[in-house]
Order: sequence, then structure tokens, then C-alpha cells
Amino acid sequence: MGFAVPAAIGAKVGQPDRTVWAVDGDGCFQMTAQELITAAAENIPVKIAILNNAYLGMVRQWQELFYEERYSEVYLSADHPNYVMWAESMGCAGIRVESAEEVRPAIEKANSINDRPVVIDFRVDAFEKVYPMVPAGGSNDDIILGPEGDADAKAKGTAPS
Repeated sequence: MGFAVPAAIGAKVGQPDRTVWAVDGDGCFQMTAQELITAAAENIPVKIAILNNAYLGMVRQWQELFYEERYSEVYLSADHPNYVMWAESMGCAGIRVESAEEVRPAIEKANSINDRPVVIDFRVDAFEKVYPMVPAGGSNDDIILGPEGDADAKAKGTAPS
């Protein structure tokens, strides 16, 4: 967690002529969002897509699938922080997307901005799952590829039923 923003900044510095996107969950983004000021101050025009479900989504998913929906400390907030204002306060462009129809225009707008970083706050369903995933306590051999689970993981007893 917290890797995408600084990694994108480094990738953009290494390949300044390439468009660099980071795709991050809202919880992960909050861990290193302060690096936007570095990107803005150093004129590193990365693009950041936040998949904002107002949860620590992967942890909530583990709690749902493996811990009988005993949710603990995974809800963040649907309204706080305001990622558009956060981005703008750090010298970046901020865009919010709340419907499927807004996705393509927002991406096109972000790709047209090359004088500063861009952050898009994609509002997504709170209970949408993220795959592939490794079960809590499992190894990469136990990976679950989708909502139907993985045959090998089911055989080992680590996939959701």
C-alpha cells in the first residue's frame, strides 16, 4: 500500500516523454498523497486515478470473504477528504467522476493536461471486489482470480465458498 504515487513520479522522471498513470485505491492514495506536492513543485505531470470506494477495499474484501463479514476499521469516508480540493491545494488539477458517462471525458481531459499532475477521483461502488487477490495468510500460490474463486485455491480451502 502507498506505492503507486511515488512509483509513478519516479517512472515519469525516468521516462519524461511517456504518459504515466498511477491507479490507486483511496486508502492507498492517502498513504502517500503528500508526494503530489513534490510532483507539482518539480513539474512532474503524472496522472493519478483514485478508485474511491470510501473503504480500505482489499481489507474489507478479506473481512467479507474470509472473516464472516466482521468488518473492523475499514470504512474511510465518502466525503472526506475531498480529493479534488486536495489535489488543487497542492498545485495539481483535480477531477471527480461520479458516473460511467464521465469516465472517458475525464481521462481525455487528464491526458490533455501536461503542465502539472492530475488527480481523478473515480467514485466506485463500495462493495465492488478487486481481483486477483491473495487470501489473508495465503501465498501467491493461493491466488483467487475472480468472484467464482480459483479451483486450486478452493481445493486448498483458501478460496471463498
